[in-house]
Amino acid sequence: MKRDLNRREALLRSAAMATASAFFPCVAAPSHALSGSGEIDAALRARVDASDTPGVVAMAATEGSVVYQGAFGLRANNAAAKMSADTVFRIASMVKLLTSVAAMQLVEAGKLDLDAPAVAIDPTLALHPVLSGFDAKGVPQLRPPKKPVTLRHLLSHTSGFSYPLWDPNVVRYLKSTHLHPGRPRRPLMFDPGERWAYGGSLDEVGRLVEISSGKALDRYFRDHITGPLGMDDTVFTLNAKQRAREASLHVRQADGRLLPQPLEKPIVAKVFSGGGGIYSTAPDYLKLLQALLNGGSLGGASLLRPETVALMSTNQIGGLEAGLLKTTNPYLSSDVDFFPGIHLRWGLGGMINLDPVADGRAAGSLTWAGLFNTYFWIDPASHVAGVIMMQILPFADARALKVYRQFERGIYRMLKAR
Repeated sequence: MKRDLNRREALLRSAAMATASAFFPCVAAPSHALSGSGEIDAALRARVDASDTPGVVAMAATEGSVVYQGAFGLRANNAAAKMSADTVFRIASMVKLLTSVAAMQLVEAGKLDLDAPAVAIDPTLALHPVLSGFDAKGVPQLRPPKKPVTLRHLLSHTSGFSYPLWDPNVVRYLKSTHLHPGRPRRPLMFDPGERWAYGGSLDEVGRLVEISSGKALDRYFRDHITGPLGMDDTVFTLNAKQRAREASLHVRQADGRLLPQPLEKPIVAKVFSGGGGIYSTAPDYLKLLQALLNGGSLGGASLLRPETVALMSTNQIGGLEAGLLKTTNPYLSSDVDFFPGIHLRWGLGGMINLDPVADGRAAGSLTWAGLFNTYFWIDPASHVAGVIMMQILPFADARALKVYRQFERGIYRMLKAR
């Protein structure tokens, strides 16, 4: 068992760097008293009682006010600590939205350019050839890219970088490097702009932010995003008080049970990823969503101009399909198709649904997620944003998604009833 837990923790650490029972007592944090909020409370309690999740925190807001807040269940199903609004979660790839905001701030300041070759800022981007395939002996075939990578490519995941978790060619390439040492660690899977693939592009954006601003990424976030918004619990390294509020990760077993994992070992981060590895709370993250919903400002803090926020929510990939991911490791992720039958694209900060979602968000909403089943959406047409946080593997767990969907539908029913 100890070996299994060590192996699982190793898998979780590598995933975070890439990038994702019995009945439980439940308790709700005070919900904002709007008609329909009780229905959401009941739905989330039911999902906890059905063991879809050991615990959940969910919040939603319009431009001007928080309209729902609820916390249910336990931080770990083998402990007594109840979920509360200030519970700390590993939000993994949800840091990508902060990194995107940081990059667009620097575009506004004239320090970054969406369409200039990014190698002019970070020369190491020239070290990534394109993998064109494998020869008959399985040797990777590499060639120079036909065009340079730009910030727009990186923000829209059309750069050619792809995660091994959802790309078998990356897995095959990484295995081949053991037999053929000296090859580049991270080739591009295609020429920039030719396809869409979810991958480590935002790690590269984080590096561009650091170089162009002269600040480490954590300091940049604190000075220009999390500090101005009062997002005090959104950090790469937890202090003791924050760690005492952290939710434990749970892994879904074949029989549906959720097996709690020990908290990850505390570290003091020295290298900061633009694509993963950050912590936050639902109230913290909702401040960022609310600022973007409000055109880039909240409570006297101005992050971006309204036209920049609108650009981030505009399709940047033309007719390329986005958001569909086939797993290479079912332990870490299920296959991903959040909106079956709906056309999906990518902006400069997340996935965009071109069609409305039944009983939910309107067309043109921006959304994405974190590996451990944390999710957000911003719906400018309906004037609402939402965030929901759980700590479960695999990513896109069917039962966790049921919790997410019931929360979203409840929010829109509540808004219609106002």
